[in-house]
Amino acid sequence: MSDENANIEELIQTAPLSAEELSEQEGIRREKLKELQAAGKDPFVITTFEQDTHSIQILDDFDKFEGKTVAVAGRIMSKRIMGKASFVHIADRDGQIQVYIKQADIGDEAYTDFKKMDIGDIVGVKGEVFKTQKGETSVKVRELTLLSKSLRVLPEKFHGLKDQELRYRQRYVDLIVNPEVKDVFLKRSAIIKSIRQFMDSRDFIEVETPILQTVPGGASARPFKTHHNTLDLGMSLRIALELPLKKLIVGGFERVYEIGRNFRNEGMSIRHNPEFTMLELYQAYTDYHGMVELIEALIRKAAMDVNGTLKLQYGEHDIDLEPPFARLTMVAAVKKYSGVDFDQIETLEEARAVAKEHHIEFEQRHAKGDILNLFFDEFAEKNLIQPTFIMDYPVEISFLTKRKPDKPEYTERFELFITAREFANAYSELNDPIDQRQRFEHQASMKAQGDTEASDIDEDFMAAMEYGMAPTGGLGLGIDRFVMLLTNSSSIRDVLLFPTMKPLD
Repeated sequence: MSDENANIEELIQTAPLSAEELSEQEGIRREKLKELQAAGKDPFVITTFEQDTHSIQILDDFDKFEGKTVAVAGRIMSKRIMGKASFVHIADRDGQIQVYIKQADIGDEAYTDFKKMDIGDIVGVKGEVFKTQKGETSVKVRELTLLSKSLRVLPEKFHGLKDQELRYRQRYVDLIVNPEVKDVFLKRSAIIKSIRQFMDSRDFIEVETPILQTVPGGASARPFKTHHNTLDLGMSLRIALELPLKKLIVGGFERVYEIGRNFRNEGMSIRHNPEFTMLELYQAYTDYHGMVELIEALIRKAAMDVNGTLKLQYGEHDIDLEPPFARLTMVAAVKKYSGVDFDQIETLEEARAVAKEHHIEFEQRHAKGDILNLFFDEFAEKNLIQPTFIMDYPVEISFLTKRKPDKPEYTERFELFITAREFANAYSELNDPIDQRQRFEHQASMKAQGDTEASDIDEDFMAAMEYGMAPTGGLGLGIDRFVMLLTNSSSIRDVLLFPTMKPLD
């Protein structure tokens, strides 16, 4: 390619531009748009293009398409202008394909217009499928239409969009210049589709419940507050899906589920985003043992549907989803990893003493069960790499859960841990309205003592409970963390198209 034929877009592909150069080039692009509009060729007035084929179809099945006319559309990602003939790669939803543009085939005026097009412009192409002398499947252009003008310069090819925070802020650019990112979100969609198929196959009904609530409940978390102007009413974004779904169990829906957004006004990390997606499900006439079977089957189905294997690589760990998942009570897990046996600790004073011995910080409001949970967080959780159910949580941290009949200080609850992270939380749901009110009252007292995550009493939920709720098993699965696991993603932001970000000044 001669120097005189090298256009500015090709230079962008090989050398980073300064801020001043970027500004200059974006100004040039706006001038090109004005020229097009003045000539009656405004690309933004075009409303449709009859696209009939995508790149992957042609590349995967060349014999079927050879010599046939196709209509493809996409974004210009590279240009090689060689006098009266040029090669361009355009990217559509599936990948990239090369197109060959010859002045003699499309005419002098169209070829002149093409040479003024920029990397990032969106075009429609009609032409015949063939292979070049080098064997690359391509489309020989007969018609070329500019469908949208790109007014900003894409990050150059070899340096790319590398700033991780900028990639999260401008996901649209990230998807253009780092096409492998799209694979994560295609898998996310496939995972959610697999979950819905699994739930539907088990006769569950998918429902939708309110995001705006007057009394946020169903979890220990700090809500986002808002205000309804017409009703002059303080409201919150939901922190969990639980209570409305359990009301539906009261109403006679025996199996319900929802996949929806929750909102918690809490810290942010590689594991936490204030806005996140949960699957919650409730099944009448079963308990937390039924939920163990269900979540194992669901996880295995999704892994097979998406990855075709139950053996996963996550960071430095090889994860095996095949065998029955391990089970430990919380007491047994704490004993195994800290050496402290809470079955031998009878009083709060003894629990506080052993906490001090092991440098576990606690607050005056914490009961024995709270201190057990602090020990679990400090000593056990980090060791739970392979799938493990932690069973039988203390009642103090499980205010919506049925007590164990033989150990009423513990509840029929489990959490599923993989890669030292909690993925699912399940209960034998508390259906005793008298016990439930006492638990709510305890939560209210904790809130009065400064616990910002404690729940208020939901009187409408209590009314539903008093009408009678069947024995029920319930479960919540964190969709975002599950996607992280199946895509080997280290941060929750990698599996959220638009993670929460602090605005730039």
